[in-house]
Amino acid sequence: MNSNKIMRQFALVLLVGAATQVVAAPASAANLQTLERMLEAQGQSQLQVQRQLDQMSADIDNIRGKVERNSYDIKQMKERQRQLYNDVDQLSRQPVKATAAVKAVSHASVETYSKNMNENDAYQNAVNLILKKKDYQGATQAFESFLITYPESVYRPNASYWLGQLHFAQNDLVQAAKNFAVVVSIKDSSKRANALLKLGVIAERGNDTVKAMSYYTQVEKEYPNSTSAKQAQSALLKLSKH
Repeated sequence: MNSNKIMRQFALVLLVGAATQVVAAPASAANLQTLERMLEAQGQSQLQVQRQLDQMSADIDNIRGKVERNSYDIKQMKERQRQLYNDVDQLSRQPVKATAAVKAVSHASVETYSKNMNENDAYQNAVNLILKKKDYQGATQAFESFLITYPESVYRPNASYWLGQLHFAQNDLVQAAKNFAVVVSIKDSSKRANALLKLGVIAERGNDTVKAMSYYTQVEKEYPNSTSAKQAQSALLKLSKH
């Protein structure tokens, strides 16, 4: 009896163990599936974070590009203004002449003067908008009006030159080039060398290297001892290295 009892107890233990294994197997499979889902969710989350980081990096690069472009534009604008201020300063340092007609345009940097006092006054008023009032927009309008009213004026080359300078400072390179071209067409203008140089600068900024070098070379040949020629030489040297 005791032996049979022991055998029955042993068989019962085996049955319980087998049942436990049967129950545990599905439980392990469920845990594995849960773990796989957790890992997949974690991977998706990491992928989303990486995409966000990539987008942030692209946005930062875009912002950096805009900042660099704005800095370049500001630098160019300051350079144009500096050139205008230098020319204005040189203009204001011209010696005062003796005659009444000359006094009317004593800062005009011209070699001949009009006998028409209205013409003198109109030109001087435009010049004063630059020299005294620093009203460059007003000066632009005044010089344009002057050239319409007095198209054959002796001040035409100077008025055209200053219009070129004013448009150049405002980055209106098309209008600047038109006015500098007028000055260049007047062979005896004291501003012709500077106008040729500015046409070279405008061509260079328009990426027309051939035309720019042509203007710079013309300045060198026609005005070899001038300040403009030295600037043209520097510009040619820079272009030749590219």
